[in-house]
Order: sequence, then structure tokens, then C-alpha cells
Amino acid sequence: MNAKSARSVQIAPSILAADFSRLGEQVNECLEAGVRRIHIDVMDGHFVPNITMGPLVVEALRPLAQRFNAVMEVHLMIENPDLYLADFSRAGASAMTVHLEACPHLHRTVHNIRSLNAQPGVALNPATPLVMLDAILPEIDVALLMSVDPGFGGQKFIASTIDKVARLRQILIERSLERIEIELDGGVGEENIGELARAGMTIAVAGTSVFGRHRSITENIAFLQSACVAALA
Repeated sequence: MNAKSARSVQIAPSILAADFSRLGEQVNECLEAGVRRIHIDVMDGHFVPNITMGPLVVEALRPLAQRFNAVMEVHLMIENPDLYLADFSRAGASAMTVHLEACPHLHRTVHNIRSLNAQPGVALNPATPLVMLDAILPEIDVALLMSVDPGFGGQKFIASTIDKVARLRQILIERSLERIEIELDGGVGEENIGELARAGMTIAVAGTSVFGRHRSITENIAFLQSACVAALA
């Protein structure tokens, strides 16, 4: 079995694209469809030009996540994330990803996340080079590559991210760090998910491609999963 066929891709629906008047219902449909990772985008209006949600949303979704033994992943696109890690942990977050660009003491932040029994992740904006991950890679569980400039859902995918994924996959192989998940966030959909899977992505954050379009949520998830399986066959 080659390395490509040994990999699989998790679909992590981003609730930023959900209908918030039916949030619980839609997240439940995702979980019923086999999803085991829910992506929650937290924005503060400072690090990124938008304001979204906080610990109360995580707490509201916790019973659903617990019922399905699913990971609730908070993507903290905020300044001073250390101030809020404990709040998100108490609310039920079991994975926390911070931005390298927002953390002047990144090792401390990552260690704080792990001390809260959560998976630590570090995200890079599209223009941030992979070399910036060099020192922190052994300490994290997830490396998240933004494939749009963060702040809003529904943006156009930056195509050069595919090569960035492939280069990060090679770095992980060379450093015997293949346990680290490569997560992609921004503009991931049926047009590019197969190519990203082949490049080395293992978690696909999908917003409008799960909660939008003309198919049901269940159909959208099945379509994305099938595209990944076909690409890795």
C-alpha cells in the first residue's frame, strides 16, 4: 500500500456557512452523515475584519458532539487567544487552532492548549511561508493552511495553496511527523478537494460546499467524501 492510498480525508463542516436559525438541526445532519469534526470559526473584528461567534455557540453544540463522540474544533482568528482558551475548553472545544501571525509566544500558547486536553493546531495565512512552522511542528497535532485570506466565508480558493500542501506533506515525511494533520480552510469544494487530497490534505474544512448548493447536507458530504476516496484510490 502506498502512502497516498493509506491516507484518508475528514470533512469538517464550517458552521459559519450554516443557517443559524437551524444550527442544531444542520449540525445534527452533518453528524448523522458520518462527520466527526465540526469546525467553528471564531473572529474578533481585529485580527480579521469580521465578528462571528464565541464559547456560547460551542456550549450549545456540545451535547450533539458528545452524542456522536465528535471533535469540536475552534479556529481562533483572534488577537490574544490565550485569554480565551480556558473559556472555549469549558464550553466543550476539544481542538483549538491559533494563528501563527497572532501569537508572539507560540510555544506557550500551544502548550496551554495541550494542557487543556485539546488538540493544538497552528494556522498560516496564505502569504505566510511554511518555514514559519519549522520550530513549532513537533509540538502540534494540526497544521491548518488558509486557502483564502481569513475573515469571510465563500471566498475564491487561492490555487497556489495546492503546491503549499504538497510541500508541507513532504516536510512532514522528511521529519517523520506524518501524524500531524494537514487541514485546509477556505474555498474547498468539489472542484478542488480531490487534488488537495492527492497533495496531502487530511482535513477539509467545507462551508458552502456542505451547507449550500442544491443538494442536501447529507448528499453534499457524501459527494465530498467520494471525491476524496476516488482521488486517493
